[in-house]
Amino acid sequence: MPPQGHPASSYYVATAKGLEPHPVLRGAETADVCVIGAGYTGLSTAIHLAERGFSVVVLEAERVGWGASGRNGGQLGTTHRKDQQTLETMLGPEWAHRLWSLAVDSVATVKGLIADNAIDCNLKPGILHTAWKEGEAPELRAEVEHMQREYGVTTLRYVPADEVHEMVGTKRYFGAILDMGGAHLHPLNYCLGLACAATAKGVRIFENSRVTDIAKTDPARVTTAEGSVTARHVVLACNAYLGNLVPRIAGHIMPVNNFILATEPLGEAGARALIRDDVGVQDTKFVIDYYRLSADHRLLFGGGENYSGRLPRDLAAFVRKPMLRVFPQLKDVRIDYAWSGTLAITMPRIPDFGRIAPNIFYAQGYSGQGINLATLAGKLLAEAVAGQAERFDWMVDIKVPNFPGGTWLRYPGLLAGVWWYTLKDRLP
Repeated sequence: MPPQGHPASSYYVATAKGLEPHPVLRGAETADVCVIGAGYTGLSTAIHLAERGFSVVVLEAERVGWGASGRNGGQLGTTHRKDQQTLETMLGPEWAHRLWSLAVDSVATVKGLIADNAIDCNLKPGILHTAWKEGEAPELRAEVEHMQREYGVTTLRYVPADEVHEMVGTKRYFGAILDMGGAHLHPLNYCLGLACAATAKGVRIFENSRVTDIAKTDPARVTTAEGSVTARHVVLACNAYLGNLVPRIAGHIMPVNNFILATEPLGEAGARALIRDDVGVQDTKFVIDYYRLSADHRLLFGGGENYSGRLPRDLAAFVRKPMLRVFPQLKDVRIDYAWSGTLAITMPRIPDFGRIAPNIFYAQGYSGQGINLATLAGKLLAEAVAGQAERFDWMVDIKVPNFPGGTWLRYPGLLAGVWWYTLKDRLP
């Protein structure tokens, strides 16, 4: 049986390494920093603080990696959710270059943590970003040329349609960007590896310890059902699972449900017939398809999303539909696993960083780029706690607005927008 608190049908849980329980918080603890949330943001924060000599307690409402950090598509891109030309238009060239420096650091930080802590998470190079529509191919080519010219990037290459068709077993795409600085990995094993690294550095992790109150005092006091932590600093690393803990920042993000399936093993030849070079693939649709191969030669395919607490009755059938649009040859392939996860998006698709008190910091809203950006967020949060907040403040200064209607009325507006963009995905 899968461990309590994890999605029973997840391929990641079935192949997890080091999914060991941590104790429930009972009684009073003290620390320099209390981190709320044991996903990428929280664990990265804890590791980077521990390396600076801080004592750290991490509180997790469920299990380590229970949220999006243990359920996502496993794709590690070198870009933000917005391309650099769009960021230049939104924020100006100086800010866009700052964000690019952070994007580069984010990928290097992930790869560095994996190497330094010997995390066994099946890290493999390469992301292929494919054009769903013919008119998008020139835009991808122009993006590569811009990145090479203005940012000196050497890891991106434009791939014309005929070569894409050799690389991926479908005729659906009209061109692509190959990002060899990117990678893909087993997301839950990466998260579990971070937890193991954190505990090895003296971090105390408590699971099934949902925070019920944060006293905005100095020192702060964080309360759970059975215990409390008194700490000089608090870091909120809850992302889509923030709930009503801090209503003031909840309206900055929109929780979105994503869905993934895993096929039966296809054999190496069958898997490589779908993705020749074993890279991760994602397309340009508004509601994107994203997929890659597992270590045991399954196709892991993510597609579709919704915006309510209700999940599709048959997750496998829900995701199988977009999978067959890309790979109709898989119509008779068995689906062994299907699961859901919740990510958080922001209005501008730029992460939301800030403080809710001088000693309480937060980061959230990675908008589908969570492996690298959440890991980086932990590094920046640790810098800010240590009094070196320059890069953290770069992100704070990009003001992320509330969704219209706040936490209760944000969904109807988003659904209208999603309906429009989904319609555009279907048009030539």
